[in-house]
Formats: sequence, structure tokens, C-alpha cells
Amino acid sequence: MHNNDTHAHLDNIAKTVTAVKQIREQNPDALLLHAGDVFTGTLYFHTEQGQADLEFMNLMEYDAMTFGNHEFDLGSSPEGHQALVDFIKGAKFPFVSANVDFSKDDKFTGIFNKSISASPENGQIYNGIIKEVNGEKVGIFGLTTEETASISSPDLITFTNYIEEAKKMVAEFENMGIDKIIAITHIGYNDNANVDNDLLLATNVDGIDVIVGGHSHTELPEPVIIDDEGKEEPTVIVQAGQYNNKLGLLDVVFDEYGKVIEANGQLLEINSYEEDPDAAELLAAYKEKVEEVTNEKIDVELKKSLENPRTGDEGNTEGISVRNSETILGNLITDGMLHAAKEYGKENNKDVIMALQNGGGIRAPIDAGPITVGEVITVLPFGNTLSVMDVTGAELKAAFEHSFNAYPGEFGGFLHIAGGKVEFDSTKPAGERVVAIYYLDENGNYVEIKEGETYTVATNYFTAQGGDGYEMFKKAFEENRVTDLGQSDWENFRNHLVRLGSEGIPTEIEGRIVDVSKLDESEKDQGNENNEPNDEENKQPGHGNDEPNNEEQSGDDNENQGKSDKNEQSQEVEKDKEKETETGKKLPNTATAMFNVLFAGIILIVVAGGIYFFNRRKSA
Repeated sequence: MHNNDTHAHLDNIAKTVTAVKQIREQNPDALLLHAGDVFTGTLYFHTEQGQADLEFMNLMEYDAMTFGNHEFDLGSSPEGHQALVDFIKGAKFPFVSANVDFSKDDKFTGIFNKSISASPENGQIYNGIIKEVNGEKVGIFGLTTEETASISSPDLITFTNYIEEAKKMVAEFENMGIDKIIAITHIGYNDNANVDNDLLLATNVDGIDVIVGGHSHTELPEPVIIDDEGKEEPTVIVQAGQYNNKLGLLDVVFDEYGKVIEANGQLLEINSYEEDPDAAELLAAYKEKVEEVTNEKIDVELKKSLENPRTGDEGNTEGISVRNSETILGNLITDGMLHAAKEYGKENNKDVIMALQNGGGIRAPIDAGPITVGEVITVLPFGNTLSVMDVTGAELKAAFEHSFNAYPGEFGGFLHIAGGKVEFDSTKPAGERVVAIYYLDENGNYVEIKEGETYTVATNYFTAQGGDGYEMFKKAFEENRVTDLGQSDWENFRNHLVRLGSEGIPTEIEGRIVDVSKLDESEKDQGNENNEPNDEENKQPGHGNDEPNNEEQSGDDNENQGKSDKNEQSQEVEKDKEKETETGKKLPNTATAMFNVLFAGIILIVVAGGIYFFNRRKSA
């Protein structure tokens, strides 16, 4: 039995308990494995920090789990990885991890073992373990995506190459006489040679019989068998989707040499099972706590839902995503960040000009109607804190180039912005797309960022550490140019919504992220030579202007704010218009030239014809 990417979705956990019990009645020795990402995702995690999930995992008697990238999210919190350490120590099962090194973080001292154990202890981490199933010894090891270093907050915890470590583990198991080997992986099921994935693992490493996967949230209705030419024996891959919706079931038959000769599997629909009464009773206590938080209203009502679009959403035919486009929700979140950072700046003599939020950190929409604390936390569930950092204009430009690198494709590091705007040209090659970056000064005027100057900007601690591959921010972090303010991201968001009130929530995007290649000429002409907003209503809310009235105006419709300012292109258009006025209805120069050429050609033909006929007549 296997599942993955459950992300604290516990509402149907009592049904999962029933499914596990029924399978164990028929197969007492059946393994139960988890391929990572128990942490973050719902209020069950926010209120219990993984302990609610752990109680049900212990109840179901899991045999082993590997680590997902989200297990390391709280490394950015003031407590660091303490919640993960508590989760591991409280587990009545071992953890397997062959390519993750915890040795540099003292919190894991005493629970991290760089070895294979034939008698693993509960609450301990091993490279691999050996279990007995139906009288046969089975080796089990774990792998986590190396991308965790950039997409989560592992801090001192490091990751090595998954293929190299897998080869070592297979060799070690085989030297111990183990010929049935399972890899529990959190690297994703993707057909992409440039990223970690189970297909590459199966193709490049001989000796792995079964891969129980996670990370990509893939539902594989039946096992995928990789038996390519050149492989000594086949590898079976399974993955069970996400959020406790499915439980994977796999039966494997081996020959006498440990080679897979048959594999049958399916995904069991959890909602088709009845709730286990004991588990339901346990869940009720957690649910009561969650409902208290969920139902706490914040005195703001939405007239229109705050969407969190993704390109795969039903009805989204334009490819708009929180990971490739400006959204109202992204604007509101960054506005709240900037307001809090500016308050810090006033007290510490720092001029914070801008706030940035990675689109991958915005996880849910908010429906129309009264807003609750639970909805706010679900939007920003990772427990990130607010940071300010000093960066050069060149570093800021490099950051936005990185943000637009995958455009129009989705990228979790796509930056939403408050306090200014960024113009880019999607027709240019990646790395050369940023046209200009502006911030709003204290008078509400757009000022272009200069590469050689240093600016203070706000972002979340994850991004400030270089998350999502922002190497320029990582450099700033390592050079002590980042200050963590310790303020919760969701609380800043909630506070900003309260400041705006029901009437102040915008209903349109504001043109903070502008693809100049998609603007028509009339839009390019808008603005003025000083880069000022068109009028007072079009100033961005609360950015660079500390007057109280700006707070109240922050929900105004700023539809025209992001239109390109007058530039060389618009001047060229004006020159063309002037030429049209001067020439009236005259033929263009190209038409006149063509007429002259045709006329000369006709004359030449007539002359040549005359000479030809004259010569023929003379010779006759």
C-alpha cells in the first residue's frame, strides 16, 4: 500500500484508515509506505505542525516514509526544523533517505543514521532498511529531489545526486544478499531529462524493482513497467495522486533470482469507504480546533472572488496563471508586505521601495463573501516571514529576468510586485526580456531603477534566501544584506485586507507587470514623460506615500496604471502621423518609383519591337 503528497488533508483520513484495515485483513504482511510531503497545505498542519497527521500514520502502522520537499518548509521559521524533528521522534516507524544529509544540523543529532538497518528503530532516519514480507527480505531506501535546496528551506540540510546515491544503495543491498529492492522517492514522475524524475531513475539504475513515487502528484491508474533494452531487469513505478484521495495498492511477483515477473496494481478511491469510527472520533477533536480558526471572520466581505488561476484550470483558455501573470490576489499580498516593511523602514531609517512575492507561494483562491482567517492561511500556508534586503538595481533586473525566464510557461518563482511596475518583452530571448523596472517615489511618480544604485526591497524569507533559484538574492543573504522581520506572511495579508475594508478591495489588475509586446499603439502612447500615473486615482495604494488617504484608495480601479509610458516608440508613431498629415492623399514613394519603372519598361519594349520588325523587313 502506498500514498504520497497528502499535505495535511485529513478530512477523509478516517476512510483511509478503513481501507488500510481491510487490506491488512487479507494481506497481514502488506507494506504501507509514504513517498513524502505530509507537511503544509491545510489548517490541520497550521494548528498542529504535523502532529495530527502523525497520530493517524501511527494508527495505520506505516512501515516507512521518505522526505518530501515540503517537510523542510519550516526551516525558514524562527523554530527552524523543530516541527520536523518532533514529527520524526514521535513516529512509530522509521524514515528512509539516501541522498539527504542532516549531519550539519544539530537538531537531528541522535536520530540521523547514515547506514542500512536490518532492525530499524521507530523515530529514526536511515539510508535504507530491510523488512520481511511473506518470508522474503526486502530492501527499502529513500530519495528526495535535489531541487529542495531551492524550492524549500532546508538551511544546513544538503542533498546529493539521486541517481548516484541509488546506484550505491542497490550495490549495498545486493552485497547483503538482498535482491528485492524498493525505492521510495519524492522526485516526480516526469518525462524530462533536465529534472529529477522516476523515469530517469528507472532507466539509469539497474536493480531497483519497485519505485513508489511522489512530488508530481501524479495518478498512475496502474503500474508503469520500465523494461527498456539494455536494462537487466524491469522496474515497476507507482504513484497515488495527492491529498489522501487515493490509496495505491500493488502486488508484485518475483522469480527465484529476485526479478519482477508480474505486477498488478490499482488506485483505491478513498471516498468509496466508510469512516473508521475510532479514527473519526480522533479527527473530531482536531476538526473542532480547525473549524474555530476557519470560521473566525476578519470583518471584510468580497464582492468578487479573488482567483488563484493555473493554466490547467477548467475554462482558463488564455493561459493566465498566478505563476506567469499579474493577479489581484498577488497584488493584495504584496501590498500588505510593502505596508508592513515600510513601517519597519520608518523606525529603522530604511526606504523600502518595493515588495515581491513568488507565485508558487500563493496556494488558494478566496471565494466571494465574508473572509475568514482560515481562508487567508490557506492562501499562504507555508509559515513564511517577512524580510527586507538591500540589492542593487542590476541584481533586481537579474531577478526579474529569472522571473520571466519560463514565460509564458508557469514558474513557481514568478514575482508579483507592489510599489512599482516592471515592463518586459516576451518576444525577446530569455535573459534579455526586462525593458524597465520602476518604483513609485514619495510623490507617486514612477522612477526607473538604475543598475548601479542600491535599493531596499521586501520579500518572504524563502525568496530572500535564494529560493526558486534566485542566486542573486542568495548572494545578498550570504553577505548579510537580508533582515528577517519575523512577521507572519498571512498575518500581514489579513491586516492589509482589514485596512482596505470591503469597499477597498480592487476588482481588476493594475498593470504592474506589463508585456510591452502585447500593447497596441494607443496603450504605448499613454502616460507622460515624467512616468507619472495619469491622475490621483491611478496611484498604487500605499506605496511610497504615507498619507492615510492612500490607504483608503488602495482598492481603486487602477486599470490604466500599468500602461507603458511615453517613449521612443510612441515618438516614432507621432512622426509617422505628422508625415501622413503633410502628404495627404499622395501616392507613397514606393508606388511612385514602381510607376516610373513600369513606364520606362514599356518604352523599351516598343523600341525593341520596332527595331526587330524593321530588320526583318530589310532582310526580306
